[in-house]
Amino acid sequence: MQHLDLPSSPAIGGAFRCTVAMRWGDQDTQNHINNALYFRYQEEARVQLFRRAGISLPSTRVGILAHASCDFLKPLVYPGTVAIIQVLKRVGNSSMAVDTIMEREDEPGVAYAKGSYVIVGADSVTGKSTPWTPAELSLFGKIFVV
Repeated sequence: MQHLDLPSSPAIGGAFRCTVAMRWGDQDTQNHINNALYFRYQEEARVQLFRRAGISLPSTRVGILAHASCDFLKPLVYPGTVAIIQVLKRVGNSSMAVDTIMEREDEPGVAYAKGSYVIVGADSVTGKSTPWTPAELSLFGKIFVV
């Protein structure tokens, strides 16, 4: 993946922060948030990122998740709100790599989990990757704030 140096490209290192409320049913038998839910929180954060950028999915264009990882640092405990900070790591021709940090909203700066994901822009009919458009890059540029 090459980095695009277009003027409208989002800034590497730029961040987008959003929140997701923990639900009572997100807990496991050990009374902390089940590890699978951390990936759901990442998913919701990606949806909020695209929605805030004005890119509605699904449409003729979709985002295909190519990679996702999560390192569990501290158990999240209900009740509370998770703050997910997404930091742009790399922009390729049709892909984007993002690092994530999960914190409790009431404990800013305390990482409960760290992860990453790669999302690929693709045609919804063919499933083939398609390059980010200048308009999409410009929209992401307004969202990932340095």
